[in-house]
Amino acid sequence: MAKIIRSLSAKKAGVPSKPNRPAKKAAKALRVRTKRAPKPKPWTPAEIHEAFSRFRKANPEPKGELEHLNPYTLLVAVVLSAQATDAGVNKATRALFAVADTPEKMLALGEDKVRDYIRTIGLYRNKAKNVIALSQKLIDEFGGEVPRTRAEIESLPGAGRKTANVVLNMAYGEHTMAVDTHVFRVGNRTGLASGNTPLEVELGLEKVIPPEFMRHAHHWLILHGRYTCLARKPRCEVCLINDLCRWPEKTV
Repeated sequence: MAKIIRSLSAKKAGVPSKPNRPAKKAAKALRVRTKRAPKPKPWTPAEIHEAFSRFRKANPEPKGELEHLNPYTLLVAVVLSAQATDAGVNKATRALFAVADTPEKMLALGEDKVRDYIRTIGLYRNKAKNVIALSQKLIDEFGGEVPRTRAEIESLPGAGRKTANVVLNMAYGEHTMAVDTHVFRVGNRTGLASGNTPLEVELGLEKVIPPEFMRHAHHWLILHGRYTCLARKPRCEVCLINDLCRWPEKTV
């Protein structure tokens, strides 16, 4: 009776009750498992070279899946692809780019008509506004041409670091690493480049991938994440690098 009274008094006073023994044991076991869990062994330079050699052998000239006609339409397509699928963007831009494949033609088309063409894409209202604004800025400040530096591309409405990296790589052959959700997942899951942010993964990958592979590296990783290293059910059994991957939950 005295124990019950003390317990009720403690609750009334706002004093937290002591955890029961099973909870204590579970917490202790979790701490032990966490302490004992070994960190994945970093990839060696030879392993990284081997992984990308396999990617290159399987797909020597990987291509991005966003359809475009020139650097300008590539820029527009990447801006439109934010929070949307490449397939969805392609469906909308085929008709759009047939009538507006330069900044001048896009401005002549006007925001309302651009909005009608891309209505099936998420956030289409704001994206139509950005397409018109970036087209205007390209004409006013860059002679109607897509600039060749990351800072200049990032200054365009609707364009961020990933957009700049994609355009620099695909349009101009720069050794940039565009980190989308697929590359972010592959970098972290395989242990190639762990990071809490896309920028951390980007810099980590740039640090470890040999220059001879950087031209196509982001495409290999995107395609690997899109078709093999899936978010929910990775297809480890057909993975080209399953013997090198550091993911502790891989199924092979």
